[in-house]
Amino acid sequence: MNDDKFIFCLEAVADVESEVVTETYTNLQQLAWEQSVGSIYQTCDTIEGMVDSLNALLYNDHDFRNYEIIYLVMQGEKNIICLNGHYYSIEEVAEIFEGRMKGKIIHFANAKVLDLTPEEAQYFLDVTCAKAISGYGAEFGKITSSSLDKAFFSLFEDEDDVIEIVEELHRKHYALCKLLDLRLYY
Repeated sequence: MNDDKFIFCLEAVADVESEVVTETYTNLQQLAWEQSVGSIYQTCDTIEGMVDSLNALLYNDHDFRNYEIIYLVMQGEKNIICLNGHYYSIEEVAEIFEGRMKGKIIHFANAKVLDLTPEEAQYFLDVTCAKAISGYGAEFGKITSSSLDKAFFSLFEDEDDVIEIVEELHRKHYALCKLLDLRLYY
């Protein structure tokens, strides 16, 4: 990624007041040091916290157009995120992002399964105006997607076409892509 392109990561945690260094935070720091991929990392523990973080990014960060990837690390079930015991559908998430993600890639870590029908994917893309949504079809187990996510993000340094990036990711990390069932909807 060029110096003027960033990742915005929003990770769900049990309590935002508790300062815990997560695997996600550590991996984003490594990505910054090793490959000069910049990111902003924030946590949330409620849907209101998620909305506040996104609003702060949208309205207070003048470089918002430079954020190519919105990286969401949130537990949940198939197409549902869970924040502090409350469940929100992918459609509700789309409505939170309504019209504000033009040209962005919304990427979910494998802490939740992303298994959209063509209609659900199109609804999400139409409502959010995102370029693509990606995530994993395999349930969270002993293997997190963090290493594959890092590889995915680092490929944006040399390529802007998300389809080419996913194809390159499959060439370089085929076994892990298959194991975690990497998915791209565009």
